[in-house]
Amino acid sequence: MKNVPLLLLTLALALASVLYLPEALAQKPDSLKDLNQLFEQNGIQLDLEHKLCSIDASVAVRDELLEYLLVASHGAAHESLFVTKTNPSVLNTAFLALGVEPGRNARWGPKSPPPSEDEMKQGVSPYDVTPPTGDGFYLYVAWEEGDETYFYRIEDVIRNLATGRCMERHRWVYIGSRMVEWEKDGELAFAAEMIGNLINVAFFEQGDTMLTGSLPECVEQAIWMGNSWLLPDREHTVKLIFSRERLDQLPVGVLQAEPVSDH
Repeated sequence: MKNVPLLLLTLALALASVLYLPEALAQKPDSLKDLNQLFEQNGIQLDLEHKLCSIDASVAVRDELLEYLLVASHGAAHESLFVTKTNPSVLNTAFLALGVEPGRNARWGPKSPPPSEDEMKQGVSPYDVTPPTGDGFYLYVAWEEGDETYFYRIEDVIRNLATGRCMERHRWVYIGSRMVEWEKDGELAFAAEMIGNLINVAFFEQGDTMLTGSLPECVEQAIWMGNSWLLPDREHTVKLIFSRERLDQLPVGVLQAEPVSDH
């Protein structure tokens, strides 16, 4: 921590303020100690030296189709592999502190030439989809059961029903969510926080999440399911790890961090 430029952390907090952190969290810390306390209070373990952070989550959906990888409790938990209590805006600040830059979300454009009417009836899409591109993270999951410790690339615990295999390993693109006009007061709000969806598996044009899968096949919304033979039971606590670089093993101390409490 001592070798990390304070400017990087200051910029991360400044950017987070632009993204409308909740009022209680919008007070800029004066020091690294205050910044670390902010993350710790929200269950975020930040390791700038190794360019990663981790949070607690719990298993939500194991044996049904998935559209999301991670949501908050008020998000689409019935379509997500994991759910977390971690504040999305503060997690976004941790991402920014790790130096990530926003990429570009998936894009839809009309095919040229367009498919014929017969092709349309056979399910051919009239659109070409360009997958997300840009900076992001490699994702991992770890947990303990009894005396055993488990550590996987996140794609290993997601099945592609179209291929019968695990999801292809890749870097998930950071899109940073967007600002939306919140119907309760008409003011702009951070979409990931207000809507509660943090990471999507299938593509969504709106860009409400912070991270998105970036494989071409993520255009399909009905082919993704958890690997139930690898995953622990529903509601089991896991650690989700967001790393700027590929990991070969579970980082030391990640599973020993204290879980986030309700607040």
